[in-house]
Amino acid sequence: MRKFNIRKVLDGLTAGSSSASQQQQQQQHPPGNREPEIQETLQSEHFQLCKTVRHGFPYQPSALAFDPVQKILAVGTQTGALRLFGRPGVECYCQHDSGAAVIQLQFLINEGALVSALADDTLHLWNLRQKRPAVLHSLKFCRERVTFCHLPFQSKWLYVGTERGNIHIVNVESFTLSGYVIMWNKAIELSSKSHPGPVVHISDNPMDEGKLLIGFESGTVVLWDLKSKKADYRYTYDEAIHSVAWHHEGKQFICSHSDGTLTIWNVRSPTKPVQTITPHGKQLKDGKKPEPCKPILKVEFKTTRSGEPFIILSGGLSYDTVGRRPCLTVMHGKSTAVLEMDYSIVDFLTLCETPYPNDFQEPYAVVVLLEKDLVLIDLAQNGYPIFENPYPLSIHESPVTCCEYFADCPVDLIPALYSVGARQKRQGYSKKEWPINGGNWGLGAQSYPEIIITGHADGSIKFWDASAITLQVLYKLKTSKVFEKSRNKDDRQNTDIVDEDPYAIQIISWCPESRMLCIAGVSAHVIIYRFSKQEVVTEVIPMLEVRLLYEINDVETPEGEQPPPLSTPVGSSTSQPIPPQSHPSTSSSSSDGLRDNVPCLKVKNSPLKQSPGYQTELVIQLVWVGGEPPQQITSLALNSSYGLVVFGNSNGIAMVDYLQKAVLLNLSTIELYGSNDPYRREPRSPRKSRQPSGGMLLGTPCMCGLSSLYSESVKKLRSSVITGLCDITEGTVVPEDRCKSPTSGSSSPHNSDDEQKVNNFIEKVKTQSRKFSKMVASDLAKMSRKLSLPTDLKPDLDVKDNSFSRSRSSSVTSIDKESREAISALHFCETFTRKADSSPSPCLWVGTTVGTAFVITLNLPLGPEQRLLQPVIVSPSGTILRLKGAILRMAFLDAAGCLMPPAYEPWTEHNVPEEKDEKEKLKKRRPVSVSPSSSQEISENQYAVICSEKQAKVISLPTQNCAYKQNITETSFVLRGDIVALSNSVCLACFCANGHIMTFSLPSLRPLLDVYYLPLTNMRIARTFCFANSGQALYLVSPTEIQRLTYSQETCENLQEMLGELFTPVETPEAPNRGFFKGLFGGGAQSLDREELFGESSSGKASRSLAQHIPGPGGIEGVKGAASGVVGELARARLALDERGQKLSDLEERTAAMMSSADSFSKHAHEMMLKYKDKKWYQF
Repeated sequence: MRKFNIRKVLDGLTAGSSSASQQQQQQQHPPGNREPEIQETLQSEHFQLCKTVRHGFPYQPSALAFDPVQKILAVGTQTGALRLFGRPGVECYCQHDSGAAVIQLQFLINEGALVSALADDTLHLWNLRQKRPAVLHSLKFCRERVTFCHLPFQSKWLYVGTERGNIHIVNVESFTLSGYVIMWNKAIELSSKSHPGPVVHISDNPMDEGKLLIGFESGTVVLWDLKSKKADYRYTYDEAIHSVAWHHEGKQFICSHSDGTLTIWNVRSPTKPVQTITPHGKQLKDGKKPEPCKPILKVEFKTTRSGEPFIILSGGLSYDTVGRRPCLTVMHGKSTAVLEMDYSIVDFLTLCETPYPNDFQEPYAVVVLLEKDLVLIDLAQNGYPIFENPYPLSIHESPVTCCEYFADCPVDLIPALYSVGARQKRQGYSKKEWPINGGNWGLGAQSYPEIIITGHADGSIKFWDASAITLQVLYKLKTSKVFEKSRNKDDRQNTDIVDEDPYAIQIISWCPESRMLCIAGVSAHVIIYRFSKQEVVTEVIPMLEVRLLYEINDVETPEGEQPPPLSTPVGSSTSQPIPPQSHPSTSSSSSDGLRDNVPCLKVKNSPLKQSPGYQTELVIQLVWVGGEPPQQITSLALNSSYGLVVFGNSNGIAMVDYLQKAVLLNLSTIELYGSNDPYRREPRSPRKSRQPSGGMLLGTPCMCGLSSLYSESVKKLRSSVITGLCDITEGTVVPEDRCKSPTSGSSSPHNSDDEQKVNNFIEKVKTQSRKFSKMVASDLAKMSRKLSLPTDLKPDLDVKDNSFSRSRSSSVTSIDKESREAISALHFCETFTRKADSSPSPCLWVGTTVGTAFVITLNLPLGPEQRLLQPVIVSPSGTILRLKGAILRMAFLDAAGCLMPPAYEPWTEHNVPEEKDEKEKLKKRRPVSVSPSSSQEISENQYAVICSEKQAKVISLPTQNCAYKQNITETSFVLRGDIVALSNSVCLACFCANGHIMTFSLPSLRPLLDVYYLPLTNMRIARTFCFANSGQALYLVSPTEIQRLTYSQETCENLQEMLGELFTPVETPEAPNRGFFKGLFGGGAQSLDREELFGESSSGKASRSLAQHIPGPGGIEGVKGAASGVVGELARARLALDERGQKLSDLEERTAAMMSSADSFSKHAHEMMLKYKDKKWYQF
C-alpha cells in the first residue's frame, strides 16, 4: 500500500482553502479595472412566460364533432383537452380544468359555441367567438351519470341521457335544468321486466320535432311524444344497441348492435325490423342466421338526391379475421367498400352539404378519428381516396426521441428544404381541397423564419417550418438508409446494444448557415450529412471506426510505483487506436469469445442512391472493445468552417476531420487532465495481485455503492439525461485483463493460507454483489421504461456467453458507470486558449459531468488546398476550469457583451460538374473562418459563459478570472440551459427539474425571470425541452404533441393578433322547401314550441339537488375581446345581442334567486305565525 504524507495533505488543504477564499473574494468583487462595465439592456419587464400554441395529434382522443356551416372540427381527449381545427393554419387548444375525459361534443351550429360532456358528469358551454375559447357556463350533475347528449339544429334545449335511463333537458342559454324529465320507467312501462340500461342514443324525428327517439343499451328503442308525455311506439331487439340513425324522411331508422348486425325499422311497425343485415357475416346456405360478428360501434344513414343512400359503419368484422386491421365500411347500393385503418377507430362523422336533418344529406366526405391519426375520406370519387392532411399531425409517426428549435434562421433555408421535401410527397390523394376550412388566419407580427427538427426512434429526422406560430413539415431524412437491415430477429447481429430501434436518434447538431447536419444514434453511431440539390449515387459510403476505451487502471500502478507520465497526443498521432493485443487475456478468459473491434451496425457495401436533400458525407461508429459494448454518445458538435466533428461519451472524446476522413483525437476523459487530475482514480475492480487488506477495502464499497445507487436511483435520473438515454440499465462488461496492472504477473509472491482465505472472501463478495447488481439493473430497467425513455436498452447481463469476463459482468459495473466522467458539452469557437495568449485562435471547449471544462487548441492548415492535404494539429492547452455540477452549455461574448457565434462556412452546392476551373473557383471561395472575433482588435477581451446543472459562471478571457457567478439552484438541477438572443441582447435561459424557468442577464448573470411552469413529470420533457432565440421555447407535452411557449413580453403582447379566429360570420343556409302538396295536405316537417313545453311556466322547476350550475370564467369580457378583432359589423351586432341576452339571463337568475328567497321568507313567516297565533302575550 502507498504511504500517505500527512504534511503534504495539510499543505494541499491550506493551499486549496487560500485559493478558494481568494476566488470567493474575486467573485464577490470583480476587479473593476480589468473588467469594463457592459451596459445591459435586458430588464425584468422584457420577460413574461405564456403558452403560445400546441401542435400535433391530440393525445388519446375520445370524442369528435363538426360544425357543417362554420366548417370547424372539434376533438376531445381522455385528459380533458379540446382541440379545434379550421382551415390549415387555424388551430386552437383548450383544456378543461378538471382533466376528466371528454365523452361527447355538440356544436351549437353556426352560433360560435360548443357543448362538451365529461366523464365527471359535467357539461360545459364553450364560447368560440373569441380567439382563446373560454367556458361560459358549467353544469354538474350530482345524482346521475351522463351518458349521451343531443342538441337539435337551431334549438336551445339540450337533451341529456343518463346511466339510470332518464332524460333531462338543459337550456343552453342559461345552462339551467328544465322541470321536464323523461323517466325510464314511464318510457318503457310494461314492455320490459328489467331496467333497460343507460341511454345510448337520443334524436328527434327529422320530420317531427315533437317525437324523440330514445335508445337504451339493452336493445329497447322508444319513440316518445314530447307533447303528450307518453311513448308512441316501443321497439325491442335481443341484442344490445350501440347507435341509432334516422333516414331524412323520418319514416325509418337504423340501429347497430353488439352481434355485428344492423336492423332497419319502420316507425309505425314496432313488432319487428323491416330488414336485418350482417355486413361482415358469412351467409349460411341452409337459411340459418349468420355467425355473430364483432359489435358495430356506430352507424350513419345518409341519403342522396340522385342515387342510393350511404350506410357507413365502424366495427362489425367477423371474429375469425384475426390480426385484421380496424375497418370502416361504406355500403352504397349494392357495393360494399371495406377501408382498412392503421389504428383503431375512436369515432367518425359524415360531412354533409346541409345542416338540416330533414333534407337530402348529400354526404361528400367521412372524417375518421383514429387512436393516433385523423383521416378524411372522399365519398365523391371512385375508390374513396383520402384527402392529404394539411395539419401537422404526423409528429409521432415514429416516437420522438429528441428535438431542436432554431429561431431567426437564414431566410433561404425554408424554401430550400421545402423544394427538396416536395419531391417526397405521396401520390394517390383526393384531388379536392381539404373541406374543413373554417376560421381566419391571424395577422402574423413575427417575420423571422423558425425551424424545428425532430429526431425519431426509427432513425428518421423531420424538418418543420415553425414560423409565425404555425407548423408544416418541410423535409424528412431517413438515416437508417446507410445500414444493412436484418430481415428478422434471427438474422440480426449479436453486436446490437439495444433490443429495438437500433437507429434511434439521440443528439442533433445542425449548422443552419452551412446546412451541415450531424446526428448521433443510440447504437453509438455518428453520421455527417451535407445538403445538396443534386441527386448523386455514392459507390462506397465513407466510414470510420473508432475505439474509445476507458483506461482507468493505467493511471495508477500498485506496489507504490510512480505512474508513467502521460504523453500529450499531438496532431494525428492518436488517430490509430490502441491495438487489442496490448491487453493479454488471462487463462480464465478466452479472447475468441469476446466481441472486439466490431461496430453495432453494418454499413451497406452496395452503391447508395441519394436524392436531393441531405446526403451522407461520413459514417462514424464506435466499436466493441474486448467484449465491452461501446457507450452511448452523450455530446456532439460540428463546425463547418474547420471541417471537424467531435463527440464524447462516458469513456472519452474523439475528434474526426470529415474532409480528410481521419480520426484526429481519441482520448479517455482522464487523459484530458494529463497530470492535473484532481480526482483520485482507484481501479474499479478488485485485483488478485493486491495485498489482502487492499482486497478487503475494495470489497465493501462495491456493496455500499450498489445499495446507494439503488436507493438514490431517483436522484440519479439526471445522469440518464446527460450520460445517455437509459444508460444506467446497460450492464457494461469489464474484462479481467483491464483490471490488472501492467506490472503484475499471473503468480503472486504472497501465496499464504491467509491470502487464500481473503481471496475466497473476495470471491463470495463478488458473487453476492453480482446477484445484487443484476437485481438493481432489472429494477432500474423497469423504472426507466416507466419514465417513457425512447429506447429500452438491453441489459448486458445474459449468461449465454461463457467467457469469464462476461460472467463477471459484474459487481462493479453499475458503480463504475455512474462514477465515470462523461463528456456532456462541446463547443467550437475562436477565442483565447491560455492566459498568455495575445490573440484568439480556433479551439474546442469540452465540458464534463463532474463540472470540468477543458480547452483543446486546433491548429488548422492555412488555405483551402493545404486544408485538404495537411493534417489538423490537435493538442490539449492545459487550461482547466471548474464548476459545480455537470456542464450543459458554453458560449462566448465579445468585449461589448454580444454573442459570438462559432465560425461557419456559407453553404455552396457541393455536387458540381467535374470541370476543373469550376472546382478551382469553389476552392477559392471557401473561407477558413467567418467569425466576428477575427475582426476584433487584439487588445479586446472576451467572456466565456458556462452553464452547469447547478450554477453559471462568466469567465473573462484571456485572464481566466471568474467575472460573475450565479448559483442557479441548490435543491434541484438544470435540465436545459441555452444562451439565447432576445431584443438585440443576450441572456441565459434555464429549465430546472423542479419546474422553474429562469433567465439571467449576460454577462452579469442578474436574475430576470423565475416562474414555476411545470414539474419534470417524465423523461420526455427533459429530453425535448429547448430554448431558441427571440424568446421561443418548446417541449413534447405528450408523445404526439409539441407545446410551444414564449418568455418574451413582446411576443405575449402580440399573441392575440397572431392567433387565428375560429368563428366567422356565415349566413345559415335556407331551410328545405316543403313543396306545394306537402304544404297543402301536411306531411312536411312539424315544428314544436319547445319553450312552451320545457319552460318554467309549464314544466316547473327542476330539483336543485339534481345539478349544480357553475358560472364560467369566459363571460362578457371574452366576447368583447372577440368583437375587437376584424369580424365585421354583423358579428358586432350579434355580440351586442349576446351581451344583452347574457345580461337578461343574469337578471333572470338574480330575480329567480330573489323570488326563491322571498318564498322561503314567507314560508318561515307563515310557520312562525302558526306557531305563535294561539299563545297569549305572557306565554312568549
